[in-house]
Amino acid sequence: MSADEPEYPSDEVQRRRLTVAGVLSLVLVAIAVIVVGAVAGSASGATSGSHPTSGGSATGTTDDATTTARPAPAEAVAPAAVDTFDKAARSIDDPASIWVVVNKLRPLNPQDYEPDDLVEVPVAHTWSPLMRQEASDAAVTMFQAAADEADLSLASNSAFRSYSTQVDLYGDGDDPTTAPPGASEHQTGLAIDIGAENGCTFECLEDSPEGEWLRANAYRFGFLLRYPADKVDVTGYPHEAWHYRYIGVELATEMHDTGFTTLEEFFGLPPVPLGM
Repeated sequence: MSADEPEYPSDEVQRRRLTVAGVLSLVLVAIAVIVVGAVAGSASGATSGSHPTSGGSATGTTDDATTTARPAPAEAVAPAAVDTFDKAARSIDDPASIWVVVNKLRPLNPQDYEPDDLVEVPVAHTWSPLMRQEASDAAVTMFQAAADEADLSLASNSAFRSYSTQVDLYGDGDDPTTAPPGASEHQTGLAIDIGAENGCTFECLEDSPEGEWLRANAYRFGFLLRYPADKVDVTGYPHEAWHYRYIGVELATEMHDTGFTTLEEFFGLPPVPLGM
């Protein structure tokens, strides 16, 4: 080689240089991977540290930190009871209504009213009883239940009475238990005086098994003890243990369940003075 020609490294030297460069490149790549991984791990740890662990508190504090108390759930309040019974479902003024309220302050209109569906009630009786068909059916069912459930034999002493009959009974009005003509429940065809078939009638019924059974069960069949002993100043009549009035199962059950014992009080009507 002449002095003017450039000197080139031999093939062996070039191979060594390439090898060293490759190694350096691999080292740099490895370092870069390690750095990136460290940064990612740090970020991941910071993120996970913001959530509570199994031993930490709800706010991410350590085990020895005070746990934040959760407020107690509000106590459930029971819904207010709603009266769903419709007191205006039937008339209390129409003489043909089974809810009609008849007393000395509320005579029938017309006063000589007579039902057009009277039938003979097929039960034991003193005088052949007539009642409106619906009331008759209920009376038959009630009398049969008394026999089946308590081995008691009920009997009818009186049921429907016409206006003219009431005129004769009322006379000069000396009897406080007799309603004036046109103001008697018997004239509606919905009332029945009940006794025992064995002869126990009227006042005798008060302390009899028949009277006790009726007081406890009549509402089931739609009947109401119309003149209770403790409501004389409401109904205007002395206590009559035998006088039952048909008002239908719906109303009778509602009155029983809510503790009302007179139609006047249930419908918010004025009380009737005794002896008027």
